[in-house]
Amino acid sequence: MDVKGCAAVITGSATGIGAATAKLLASKGCNVVINYTKSEKEARETEAACRAHQVDTLLMQGDVSQDAACRRMADEAAKRWGRLDIVVCCAGKTKFVKSQDMEELSAQDFLDIYSVNTIGTYQAIRAALPHMRKQKRGAVAIVSALGAIDGTGSCMAYSASKGAINVLVTALARQLGPEGIRVNAVAPGFVDGRWMRGGLGDAAFERAKQTVVDTAPLRRVNMPEDVAQTLVWLIESDVLTGEILSGYLGQKITPRPR
Repeated sequence: MDVKGCAAVITGSATGIGAATAKLLASKGCNVVINYTKSEKEARETEAACRAHQVDTLLMQGDVSQDAACRRMADEAAKRWGRLDIVVCCAGKTKFVKSQDMEELSAQDFLDIYSVNTIGTYQAIRAALPHMRKQKRGAVAIVSALGAIDGTGSCMAYSASKGAINVLVTALARQLGPEGIRVNAVAPGFVDGRWMRGGLGDAAFERAKQTVVDTAPLRRVNMPEDVAQTLVWLIESDVLTGEILSGYLGQKITPRPR
C-alpha cells in the first residue's frame, strides 16, 4: 500500500508510539486522525508536527472503550477525506503492580484494562470496516506486547489483554483477508517513553532500561519511533496479514510456543 493520499485513524496518538506513527505516516503524505483521551496539549503538538508535512489532520478526543467514540472517528475521517484506508490501534491502559502479588489486581482492574486494550481495539477496527469495504481494501496495525507471549510486563491483566489482541489479529486476518483488508501487529518489549517512566517511576525505569541495554543483543531499548517504523512497514506490505512481530532487540525471554 502506498500511503500517500490515504487516510488513517491512529488511536492513542497524542504521545509515544501512537504519536510517532502519526508523524511517520504524515511524513509519507497520509492524512491522519490524531486521537487522545486526556493529553490534549501533547495531541495538539503531534498535530502540528503532522501538519508540517503538508497533510490534513483531524484532532479528536475520545475513549476507545466507548463504541460511539470509535464510530465517530471513523465516520469523520471518511467524511473529511472521502475514504478510510488505515487504522492503527495504539491506545492502551495498564496498572503497574508487583507481579508476585495477585491481591493488587482486582476484577475491576481486568475489566478496565480489557475495555481499552482489547474491546477498544476491536471497536476501532469494526468502526472502520464499512469504509474499508467500500474500497475493497484496508490495513490495520495493532500494538500488542511481548508480555502477551512471555507473561512479563506491568501486570498480568495487561499481558492477558494483549494475548487476547493476538488472537484477534489471527481471527480478523482470516475473516477480512478475502475482502482485501489486512491485520497485523507488533509486540514490543520495553519501550523508552513517558508511559513506562510514569508507571515505574524514575529509579525503577532507569534500572529496567539498563537491564535491557545489558542483555539485549543490540544493547539498546526500543524507542517509539522504532515501533512506529515497523507498524508502518506492516501497513505498506501488501502481502502480509496475520503477523505478530515480537522479540524486539532480542528482548524475548522465552521462545514462542510451537
